[in-house]
Amino acid sequence: MLEDLRIEQVTAAVTWRLRQEVLYPNGSLKDVMIADDFDAFHFGAYHNNVLIAVISLFPDEESFQFRKFAVRTDYQGQGVGRKILAHVFAFSQTWNRDSLWCNARETAAMFYTKCGMRVSGQPFLKNGITYVRMEIQLQQDTQRYE
Repeated sequence: MLEDLRIEQVTAAVTWRLRQEVLYPNGSLKDVMIADDFDAFHFGAYHNNVLIAVISLFPDEESFQFRKFAVRTDYQGQGVGRKILAHVFAFSQTWNRDSLWCNARETAAMFYTKCGMRVSGQPFLKNGITYVRMEIQLQQDTQRYE
């Protein structure tokens, strides 16, 4: 894991370029702009002052959904994703949400399982990509995520 990784809250626009480069490399910025982006919380992970990962949290009454989670390909497998996700778990707890969930690409389900999430429901297809809902029940015990 990178020792000098810095995670901070950012604006929606900061996330768009990295979202596009990682998640939709053949698409455009328009493909990664979400209607609710300006009602969400966004986080960026920086290494040597360069943005290397982003994740966005969308609230509802009892939970947060995270979407558009992207780690630069040259930083994948180095613990960056686990660290920013742990940050999001802790942030969600401070907002007293009961759970956190996402619609994960099926190819990423094992990563989320290793981070403490579980599959909820059946896989589904969207725009030619297979997804599965993953969730975690949040507790007030912050040591769970350390």
